[in-house]
Amino acid sequence: MLKQGLQQKLSQRLNPLQIQLVKLLELPTFKLEQRIKEEIEKNPVLEEGQDFPTNEGDDNQEIDNDADISIDDFIDNDDTPAYKYSSGNYSSEIKPEIPVSTSLTCIENLQSQLHLRNISEDERFLAEYLIGTLDEDGYLRRDLDAIVDDIVLTQGKEVSEEEVERALKLIQTFEPIGVGARDLRECLLIQLKRRLKDNFSVERDFARKIIKYDFEEFTLKHFEKIRKRYKMTEDELKGSIEEILKLNPKPGGVIDPLAAKGVDKIIPDFTLDLVDGELQLSLNSRNLPELRVNKSYLDMLNSFQKKGENVNKQDKDAIAFVKFKLNSARSFIDAIRQRQQTLMLTMTAIIQVQEDFFMTGDNSKLKPMKLKDIAEMTNFDISTISRVSNSKYIQTYFGLFSLKDFFSNGIQNEKGEDISSNSIKDALQEIIDNEDKKKPLTDDELVDILKSKNYKIARRTVAKYRGQLNIPVARLRKEL
Repeated sequence: MLKQGLQQKLSQRLNPLQIQLVKLLELPTFKLEQRIKEEIEKNPVLEEGQDFPTNEGDDNQEIDNDADISIDDFIDNDDTPAYKYSSGNYSSEIKPEIPVSTSLTCIENLQSQLHLRNISEDERFLAEYLIGTLDEDGYLRRDLDAIVDDIVLTQGKEVSEEEVERALKLIQTFEPIGVGARDLRECLLIQLKRRLKDNFSVERDFARKIIKYDFEEFTLKHFEKIRKRYKMTEDELKGSIEEILKLNPKPGGVIDPLAAKGVDKIIPDFTLDLVDGELQLSLNSRNLPELRVNKSYLDMLNSFQKKGENVNKQDKDAIAFVKFKLNSARSFIDAIRQRQQTLMLTMTAIIQVQEDFFMTGDNSKLKPMKLKDIAEMTNFDISTISRVSNSKYIQTYFGLFSLKDFFSNGIQNEKGEDISSNSIKDALQEIIDNEDKKKPLTDDELVDILKSKNYKIARRTVAKYRGQLNIPVARLRKEL
């Protein structure tokens, strides 16, 4: 039985301009350049250039955003669906971007090598399927039996695990050496076998045995145990370890030099200079074009206005199209301007809090600072500050920094002064960098040294910071 009733609900709604702004805030400068180019290509009303000057009595004067555009009079009674003039404004419209694989170049390289091999069509099919399954580091992370099931279900082909294994072994002979491995141990073994085949040495042979039979002991740095097992001299052990350290644990990144070095494309979003003892902040807009509405479309709207009600169905369709594109262009321009203002206000607040650091470049001058602190200073939402600080960089006169580096919790030293956790991490990193690698410092010893430097923190905090810096425990930092 159907029942009618009233129900009150509270939901958050964002207008199209807010949705546009949220998306643009997340973009770093180089991605914003791409986004603007895409919008210009998509919207014919939008073009590069400064706004046109407006003069009284000019027939080509730009039409005002609100009062002067009386286009609604022309289209009130047409049957064009309302969705063509508006966008849904629920926050659910904000969708995450689909990530694009950075290993495409490597995959194409492997496919080109495959095409040079004289193999059957079935073998070629399996090899191509496996190449498409490799991750960005060049590894095959899935079990062969699971791949067999996938091929049966998605491709309708009956294959055996042995056939898939043979196709994988073929890929493992390709360049770069090590691709197609299922784990790090197999990846290193593939490279060592190739190196031994090209140029045999006792150290390389020991290295192969260590990785094949004593991989766990090697990762735990039980070097003396390994040396005694194989009756190696100190020089042979050292040479074998050097051979292993020369290997590439991520062969999939070799094709792209930047990926191999772990370097991302970074263009600073801000520039900070020290001029006559004063900090001067500027937004990096060098490659961002100025945007305006195409004048020919404004002239078209003026001509429609002069016609009054003497417009036909074709004219109404043109009016509807121009109105939609015009609103979209102006909305995009407004969102770009608001993005720039929001970035500048946020960065200015960060500089106010961290002024001592920016004046000196001394990491010890960094103060504890949270997203909430900047949100309160700027009257922005915390989520807005988070979007601004994410993937954004500032070029100072003493180096390049990520905005996220300036946000950290802190502690008080014995003098009652606030100390940023970043300062403690820098001190910890420096201590470990200068330690005796034959007798690395334990966490308890690190606590004592930090205490002598006026950083009074607990052992568990040292362990936490060490983990955040990707520094292993003392036993794993030991070197011969």
